Formats: sequence, structure tokens, C-alpha cells
Amino acid sequence: MKTESIKKKDICRDWYLVDAADKTLGRLSSKVAMILRGKNKVDYTPNIDMSDFVVIINADQIKVTGNKEDKKAYWRHSGFPGGTKTKLYKTLDSTFIITKSIKGMLPHNKLGNKLITHLKVYNGSKHPHESQNPKLMEI
Repeated sequence: MKTESIKKKDICRDWYLVDAADKTLGRLSSKVAMILRGKNKVDYTPNIDMSDFVVIINADQIKVTGNKEDKKAYWRHSGFPGGTKTKLYKTLDSTFIITKSIKGMLPHNKLGNKLITHLKVYNGSKHPHESQNPKLMEI
């Protein structure tokens, strides 16, 4: 028996709309990362971009549990000695927080960089992707 491999022309891409109002950051991120990865499809192939597009609205109403709102910090490093920059959760934009959370759950290679481009995050309830007729996904 031969193993069937999916071709690029056979991939069907859907659009999903996720309302992030009053959702927990980690739970929302893991569900969206699964959709972006393509693991919800029957013919999932790990080395091919099979992902669907995901539009997240109301990102500014996302919730975190515990004391994370006051204590969670995001840091980056310039590569030079003493080049650490730290910012607290409450000072950052919610679109950045959601995107960074989901990106951390995707593969850390060229495929992951391509998959994250299929994520669209917006603070309000308006988005410019109405013409794609996204399906409402409940999380």
C-alpha cells in the first residue's frame, strides 16, 4: 500500500473568525495554533503549509489568569552586553501579545514564519476580511 501525500493544489483553505472577548489567552492561543498548523484536517501533513486563515477580533478584551496582568513581562535582547529590554503585559498592545503567544506555539522554522502570516488580529470588532466570508468559530 502506498502512502498518499497531499499536493499543494489539493489544499483547501478556509477562513475562521474568532471573537476573543472574555477568553483566556493560553486556551485561545492553543486552539488557533492548531488551526494555523492544519491539525484539524484529515489529511494533515507536518511539512506542508495546510493552514487556514484565522481572524481574531476584540483582542483588547482578552483575559489572563492570576497575577499575570501585573507581573508578566516580555523581554528581548539586542545582542549587545546589557541590551535587555523588558516591558510589562499591561503596557503592551493586545494584538502583539496574542500574536506572540500563538507564534510561540508554531514551529520555529521557515514553515512557522509562513504560518503566522495567516493570522490576522484586530482590537475592535471591525475587520477588513468580510469578503472572504469567515466562519464563526467558537472557542
